[in-house]
Amino acid sequence: MLINDPRRRRVLIDSDVANEADDQFALVHALLSPTLDIRGIIPAHFGTKRTNESMRASRDELNRILELMDMTGVVTVADGAPAALPSETEPVDSPGARLIIDEARRPDAGPLFIAFLGPLTDMASALLLAPDIADTDTTVIWIGGAPYGDIEFAGTWPEFNLRNDIASANVVFASGLTIWQVPSNVYRLVNVGYAELRRRVEPHGAIGPYLAQGVVDFNTAHNPVPIESRSLGDSPAIALMIEPFSGNMRIQPPVRFTADGRYEAAEEGGEVRVVEQMDVRFLLEDMFAKIAEFGESGRSAD
Repeated sequence: MLINDPRRRRVLIDSDVANEADDQFALVHALLSPTLDIRGIIPAHFGTKRTNESMRASRDELNRILELMDMTGVVTVADGAPAALPSETEPVDSPGARLIIDEARRPDAGPLFIAFLGPLTDMASALLLAPDIADTDTTVIWIGGAPYGDIEFAGTWPEFNLRNDIASANVVFASGLTIWQVPSNVYRLVNVGYAELRRRVEPHGAIGPYLAQGVVDFNTAHNPVPIESRSLGDSPAIALMIEPFSGNMRIQPPVRFTADGRYEAAEEGGEVRVVEQMDVRFLLEDMFAKIAEFGESGRSAD
């Protein structure tokens, strides 16, 4: 099949890569997607519960993925903040925040999409350091936040990506930037089983076994009950960058987050596009096919 369409979508990815076993799938999917012009990947912190150097752990895990894919040096990597914002007025400066500022300010470069697979620390820091980027053509895609309305919440409270920096979420949601939010009731439904991983991911190249075994190992170490599946909950952000119509969205009036992670109406900020449903078939099949092709040829599709 001949594809000679040169158009690409300019993107950044901010990821707490070492937190669980799903960021890895999302990053691999993005790296293998030819329509994404990945301007950089920003390793993010994921709190202090398991380590006091979680951003460094994310950087190490990202380096490992790039090495397994023989892509070391192919994409820019800029470290994010080592910890959450001290307050809603104090940024945590970092190379990652500066990369966001530089890309958002690029004249005549077209729209910028930034996927956040963890906390919003680096986006909030960029906004506090350079408030002018709130007026740029930048879309924030965030995997995070609890369900809206009366949908029952599953998991630890507050929702994990929000909990790791509530102040940053309030800064970003008050900024007026375009926000596409994928809350937990949606991202939890990108579930894959061990049998599926054995057949669709594990056989392919060096990265396939690493991805599949990572899910099993994480579940064994951290899940309190018997389990044979896991949600690849960060992957909706990548699918939305590849195909924005792969998610059904509704318009949510401005909100902010309370100290305990609940929504409340906000007087500032813009409307939020809340993803209520993902095309999970497209998301998973596109990712599995790209991993298989990469395993066979050692390169992504042109």
